[in-house]
Amino acid sequence: MPLASVYPLVTSRSVARPFTYVVPDGVGRGAVVAVRFGRAAQRGVVIETGVEAPPGIVAASIERVLYELPPALVDLALWLADYYGSTPARALELVAPMLRARRGERREPGEGMTGEAEPAELTEPQQRAVARLVEALDGDGGHLLLAGATGSGKTEVYLQACAAALERGRGAIVLVPEIALTPQALGRFRARFGDRIAVFHSALTDAERRDERERVVSGEAPIVVGARSAVFAPVPRLGLICIDEEHDSSYKQESDPRYDARTVAAKRAALEGAVAVYGSATPRPESWERLERLELGPRLGAPMPTVKVVDLRREAGYPLSAPLLTALGAISERGGKAILLLNRRGLVPALHCRACGASRRCGRCDVSLTVHGDGRLHCHHCGYSEPEPESCPACGSIELARIGAGTQRLERELAKHVPELERIRLDADTAAKRGASQVALERFAAADRVVLIGTQMVAKGHHFPGVTLAAVVDADTGLGLPDFRAEERTFQLVTQLAGRSGRDAPGRVIVQTFQPDASPLVFAARHDVAGFLAEELQRRRELRYPPFGHLVSIVAMGADASAPDRLLRELRAGLAGTDLLGPAPLLRLRGKHRAQLLAKTDRPRALAACAAELLAGAAPAMRRAGVSAVVDVDPQSL
Repeated sequence: MPLASVYPLVTSRSVARPFTYVVPDGVGRGAVVAVRFGRAAQRGVVIETGVEAPPGIVAASIERVLYELPPALVDLALWLADYYGSTPARALELVAPMLRARRGERREPGEGMTGEAEPAELTEPQQRAVARLVEALDGDGGHLLLAGATGSGKTEVYLQACAAALERGRGAIVLVPEIALTPQALGRFRARFGDRIAVFHSALTDAERRDERERVVSGEAPIVVGARSAVFAPVPRLGLICIDEEHDSSYKQESDPRYDARTVAAKRAALEGAVAVYGSATPRPESWERLERLELGPRLGAPMPTVKVVDLRREAGYPLSAPLLTALGAISERGGKAILLLNRRGLVPALHCRACGASRRCGRCDVSLTVHGDGRLHCHHCGYSEPEPESCPACGSIELARIGAGTQRLERELAKHVPELERIRLDADTAAKRGASQVALERFAAADRVVLIGTQMVAKGHHFPGVTLAAVVDADTGLGLPDFRAEERTFQLVTQLAGRSGRDAPGRVIVQTFQPDASPLVFAARHDVAGFLAEELQRRRELRYPPFGHLVSIVAMGADASAPDRLLRELRAGLAGTDLLGPAPLLRLRGKHRAQLLAKTDRPRALAACAAELLAGAAPAMRRAGVSAVVDVDPQSL
């Protein structure tokens, strides 16, 4: 019987290599198999057949074939492991999920529709965009940026491009940042394509995930809509990948392998001769600089709302300034909807002692504890909580000050100042229960004289009729972060939120800040995307930040304070010749001390592969020292 190289799906770097097994005739590259590995049963993926057994080794037989993967997905996973400095097994797990036995029938509301909605009539910019995408579909594929204001018709372009792919016997993947927060877009795809849509997201049960996958593999559902991991969907004859809201940082996976779905989409499109189209009203500087642009222009059917920047240095009220209260009062009198964004949840972000200056901090993470409305202090990183003290635990003083504001406090202030407005809060606390986000959004859509209060969730892709006011309660929250993307993210957040207002009636936007002259706010107030990106690209060119170079972060963590720094110093010696910063300490997180080594490079794949090799060699010593490390190529936060 033939022999094959099989990667067992185990996470340890010390066994990050293929092993030889006997396979039945007809088993080829991409087969997912059950094997014995040591004393345990494991899944594995066949990556090559017709190999020779190593000298002196008697190859074991695989136990059975579980299912088949398209060979292109195996290529994609092995590239991903190499590019992101991970192990092939961890990357192959992304394309070869564990499929549980079926336990009964997936269906979500709206499934089973016949898909009879007619395509909308296109504007000239939309026609040009669709024509260019069809040209790329009929050619060798490509990578394009679909840029246009919120409400300029990007979704209709995706829909018609997907229809064109289907006409050519090809499939499509549509990526959205968070499936629960984009019900309108999902509804439009279901209305247009009905049962030909499969939906992938984290809330599916194992049985539902298996059923959806089988519908995709069989060709019954040639269009997949889903969040980040849907980029690995086994769509036969893939022709198109649409990445909606391509600026959104949730496309980056924050656990090993730390892949970026946008980069993976580009690689998959290249492997399969497909078209990748990246859409956003606020594109990333990387996309603006590198990709061919298809520009849709301004919003359809309504002008963009006016933007008023409120200087909080001249205002007595916080978190509700006088201009914001006046605007909310107008909604109370005349009706309408408002969206208020405050990118901090909880009641107040810090409890501070006026006597000794101490603030309550998490004992496991180097961050302040946040006061919540349940009378407890919570850590937003590890989940630790404790009762709110009546006096300072450090000095006994009762002079405790609550500093700042979170979404819970904002909700209380609204109840006090404009009690006649219905209040709906959407943040990580209220959205923790399955389906809670959709319930909140449906309540908001149906109500009048209502305020939606929330974190950045409220700025993501929603289209609600009747929204006449959108407000950023504290624009300085993002500007103060020590991250080179702070300006970009602040501009995106303000511009995206502005796009929620005034779609069907004159709207306005209020931005509260202590830095009214900050560049992102000045450009956002003018709706000047091109101007902001030109300035941001110039700054990044001078500093060799993306897209003019790549960053690779290596973060080590352990219970011992000195071990992470010691490991990274050894790695630094092995990475000589690279532009390296650090190692530098990071905030302690979940009881682990952390340190970071940061590289600027033009060859991220080679550097990540070298770092992964060094870490594999150091694995036994790392286990003894209780240290772990992750390689993060193109990190989204520093």
